[in-house]
Amino acid sequence: MELEGKVKLVGETKTFGNNGFRKRELVITTDEQYPQHILVEFVQDKCDLLNSCGVGQDVKVGINVRGREWTNPQGEVKYFNSIQGWRIETAEQQAPAAGMPPVPPMEAFEPADKLNEEDHDDLPF
Repeated sequence: MELEGKVKLVGETKTFGNNGFRKRELVITTDEQYPQHILVEFVQDKCDLLNSCGVGQDVKVGINVRGREWTNPQGEVKYFNSIQGWRIETAEQQAPAAGMPPVPPMEAFEPADKLNEEDHDDLPF
């Protein structure tokens, strides 16, 4: 699955326990009629993927939805969900559509000065 949006927050890498488990959080704001602020967790070596991300950048994040079951000491069963990121692309890194060459900026084109309205135009529209 993928999420697209603008980076709202890039958290610091946190380390937990004696085994050195690492986690880093990213908040993305979606571009919808009702924008959502989605928390995505990056764990272990994936934490380093966020080093080049900054607040305000447009990104596309590859995610997995994780769920787990937990039974508390009173015997009640609870369920928890998390969203884990495994890939992130900034707008600059996204590849153009397959087979399409990049379009040069408008400044690269010369204006058409010498138009003759009387020339035959065989275009159907």
